[in-house]
Amino acid sequence: MGLDIKTLESWLWDAACSIRGALDAPKFKDYILPLIFAKRLSDVFDDEIARLTEAFGDEKTARALVKKDHSLVRFYIPPKGTWSEIRQSATKVGERVTDAMRAIARENPALQGVIDIVDFNATVSGQRILDDGKLWPLIEIISRHRLGLADAEPDILGRAYEYLLRKFAEGQGQSAGEFYTPKEVGWLMAYLLDPQPGQSTYDPACGSAGLLVKCQLVARERANTPVRPNVGPDEDTPPLQLYGQELNHVTFAIAKMNMIIHDMEGEIVIGDTLRNPKLLERGKLKQFDLVAANPMWNQDGYTAEFYENDPFERFTHYPPASSADWGWAQHMAASLDDSGRAAIVLDTGAVSRGSGGQSANKEKEARRALTQRDWIEGVVLLPENLFYNTTAPGIILLLNKRKPAERRGQIMLINTSQEFEKGRPKNFIPDSSIRKIAEAFHRWQPVEKFARIITLAEAEQNDYNLSPSRYVDTGEAEQHRGVQSIIDDLASLEAEAAVVDDELNRILRGLGYQAYNQ
Repeated sequence: MGLDIKTLESWLWDAACSIRGALDAPKFKDYILPLIFAKRLSDVFDDEIARLTEAFGDEKTARALVKKDHSLVRFYIPPKGTWSEIRQSATKVGERVTDAMRAIARENPALQGVIDIVDFNATVSGQRILDDGKLWPLIEIISRHRLGLADAEPDILGRAYEYLLRKFAEGQGQSAGEFYTPKEVGWLMAYLLDPQPGQSTYDPACGSAGLLVKCQLVARERANTPVRPNVGPDEDTPPLQLYGQELNHVTFAIAKMNMIIHDMEGEIVIGDTLRNPKLLERGKLKQFDLVAANPMWNQDGYTAEFYENDPFERFTHYPPASSADWGWAQHMAASLDDSGRAAIVLDTGAVSRGSGGQSANKEKEARRALTQRDWIEGVVLLPENLFYNTTAPGIILLLNKRKPAERRGQIMLINTSQEFEKGRPKNFIPDSSIRKIAEAFHRWQPVEKFARIITLAEAEQNDYNLSPSRYVDTGEAEQHRGVQSIIDDLASLEAEAAVVDDELNRILRGLGYQAYNQ
């Protein structure tokens, strides 16, 4: 029987805690995630050797064939890279682990720059960053359970891996947003997009690839439980074609690991997407069916000159240098095919800044352009305190370059500010609310104090302020009470206070103290 999610989560968190104090929280993931990844690869390789041994009748023959033809297995693990080699002794552990990771990378080009990102033997000022006294117990904890094909389903192991990413994000604080989007926000985005099997899906700021993974999981789920009403299940469910780009090399490596752990395939590239998009076709931007992304909010450093000189002609309106939010939005719009759709997380102010002012505003002009082209299908205001790098609520901007006929000239605004539960250290959106929000959007019907549909003319009348809170009031109606009722309540409270004062004075006098308030 395979490991369950709770067992995996508890076990992996024990592993993380074993090096607490030896490393700062932001560094935990850099060391633990590659080790878990290597354990999975090694155990799966052993399972595949066992399968081939049964087929060929001899383990020596099976290993010789695999050594000659790596395509017989998912990833070829050389003798030096096996988990049994990593675990062979408590001495020279850092050196041995590093050598093992590099040996695996040499034999598997797809894992170069992924599994070998960390030198487990590295020192700072002559001291090991993670010495063998901490590394060896960590390896022993990870060795407690097998992670082979029969031991942990990819979805279960993948969920545990993402659990670790969330725990690392909690410890990393302000910088967590660079690699992790809260899982419920990711699920909500995937359900809003409702990906169809086989569609191409792109995240230009993919972090640890959580949004791509969730889109794939929802596409699989859709075969049995469609999100949209009146859409039947599909018999054949080809996987999504997944693409992503990530700037940080460590986060890029984690994204690749995360997808492999989930048993998913995709193309992840490294680089600054706005300055140097890598996913191209014949020198132009590759275009996709879907985009799901949570780029850094209010990113600075991109000047008008940068936008003006863009060789891919992505930007018709130049955002201010203080915030690239609408630069990202325009890049994603340019990355959609003629009927493409996008779900983009942005700072709340991105949909309202500049509206109502007398002077021209660059962000408002970008909003106006996308609104007038009828590409903005919806805006979802999120609850506060969901994200690890800010308490601000954020919004999900929904783009559709070919709206259905009944939605043309309209925008749905959903205010989910009350759809949360308190958590530690952050709030979260419960599953029931995720479904409620997605269903409201797909049904395209107004919901009192929750969702409203406006026309493009109404957006223009409001100077292209698309903040849901402007149009959807979630508050309860004010209750007005009569003056006499208020006077009676005050009198009752004063009488209760007098009784309490008398009792307190009686106690004080009994203790020999001067009476209170007399």
